[in-house]
Amino acid sequence: MNASTLSFLKKLARNNNRDWFNEHKHEYEAAREDMVLFVEKLIAEIATFDEEIGGVDARKSLFRIHRDTRFSHNKDPYKINFGASIVNGRGKPRAGYYFHLQPGKSFLAGGIYMLENEALKNVRKEISGHAESFIKVVSDKKFCQHFGALSEEGKMKRVPLGFEKDDPMGEYLKLKHFVGVHQVSDEAILEGDACKKFSKVYRSLKPLNGFINASLA
Repeated sequence: MNASTLSFLKKLARNNNRDWFNEHKHEYEAAREDMVLFVEKLIAEIATFDEEIGGVDARKSLFRIHRDTRFSHNKDPYKINFGASIVNGRGKPRAGYYFHLQPGKSFLAGGIYMLENEALKNVRKEISGHAESFIKVVSDKKFCQHFGALSEEGKMKRVPLGFEKDDPMGEYLKLKHFVGVHQVSDEAILEGDACKKFSKVYRSLKPLNGFINASLA
């Protein structure tokens, strides 16, 4: 990753308006292209252990820089980060990998986020019915080393309807997302072998993705 890409995002954070963006659109285009090339390398590295990722298009995996401000109090027109969802969804919900680039706040992630109710229920059923297998995934040494534990963002206070209140997997059933997050520094992103190093982190997510995708099949 070029340092100029991080520099552009820093400047955008300070000048989040259409006039500035239009005047510096050439910088945005160069930064976006750098992000595409970086994600292409990530895809190639991930595909060495998760072959279905080899068919992912790096350009199509990137999220738009424009924000949807219709229902937000924050009317800033642009995101101040680049994000890429590296997943072979084929039109269906599927767990995969995510790369978030934002100066001082970049991270690697994976799993699945914001599932529809029926799909979420299917994952919960799989967790409840195959507790031992799921525990093995989230207690794996490499997974814990890189991610610690699953994110508890949006976690429910009670076990959801349809499951026993005293289900041994109750704390996991309360989760709405099944995601691991690993923070990375700007310095790490700028290293020449960053993609190779990051792929080792992503590799530890593969069992989680496999468990989730099996429940969604």
